[in-house]
Amino acid sequence: MVAAVLAAPATLGAGRLVCVDGPSGAGKTTLAAALDRGFRDALRPGGRSQVLHLDNVYEGWDGLAAGMATVAASVVAPLRAGAPGRYRRFDWHAMAWAEERTLPPCDVLVLEGVGAWSSAIRDAVTCLVWVETPPALRLERGVARDGEALRPRLLAWRAQEEAMYAAERTREHADVVVDGQTGTVRK
Repeated sequence: MVAAVLAAPATLGAGRLVCVDGPSGAGKTTLAAALDRGFRDALRPGGRSQVLHLDNVYEGWDGLAAGMATVAASVVAPLRAGAPGRYRRFDWHAMAWAEERTLPPCDVLVLEGVGAWSSAIRDAVTCLVWVETPPALRLERGVARDGEALRPRLLAWRAQEEAMYAAERTREHADVVVDGQTGTVRK
């Protein structure tokens, strides 16, 4: 997948955009880290790959839709024009906005998180990777990561993501489908 992305025409200014999407707990963060390592190893000297974890862009548990709009307008649009992207990081512990961060243009940007792909950025995407894992395992992973006290929040988030995925039909648009349990590529 790394070689195919790097061989593809630029879609994000002079760079490429890879969206790693799928429900919470599916294994997106792990896959995005592996892809980023692969891009860094494959890029020419001085080349840059970076990952934007969308958890940093969502305004808490109800911020999925607004986060997607922020990424399209403040990150993807400027990078397509060759300018830096910007976003304000959300601090989940303080439940408040924190510092503004800048994303300089790069060879590969990996957007990782629920809602990484949307129809609003379709033309800028080089590759959409959908990660899927059975719902029970996703919830188990989420509780292990975030704590039992957040189980109700994780279930409410699941309802938001299911509605968004139904509206966007994200999986149908995927270039690659990965099993989040085994890492097996299905498509």
